[in-house]
Amino acid sequence: MSQVSGWALKYRGATVEDLDPPPALSTKPTELISHALMNAFERDYTHLTVVSEDTRALLGYLNIPRLKEMLKNGTVRETDYVEQAMQKFQRSGKIYKVITMDTPLEELEAFFTGGVAGNSSQDFAVVTDGNRRFVLGVATKADLEEFVRRRPA
Repeated sequence: MSQVSGWALKYRGATVEDLDPPPALSTKPTELISHALMNAFERDYTHLTVVSEDTRALLGYLNIPRLKEMLKNGTVRETDYVEQAMQKFQRSGKIYKVITMDTPLEELEAFFTGGVAGNSSQDFAVVTDGNRRFVLGVATKADLEEFVRRRPA
């Protein structure tokens, strides 16, 4: 594993489940951006997962700060569909790190700081079951920072 920060000393065996991530809020590619944006604001979420209407398979995600910029720049409008603003997961040729409720926080931190291949940082992690069939939640760097902040020394 790559070098981890001093935070690792505070994890003491904690896992993603200890972060108590909120349930994932999913949207569909054919949903209006305005509706997805309203749902994100109501729950104070920064990322929404995008799932297939038919199979509920994870297709990608909607990064709300990025979406706000796209709206501001006129790249998309609130009356457009989510599929026009979503960031799609590349399925072929990509190896994805599976993050489950049992993933140690040291691994989650390494994922955030170095990504799957150790060469790109990630802003959030989609938390799934071990078989990657169900999206259970979304964990962010901010969640990890808050956990460390409130954890007794």
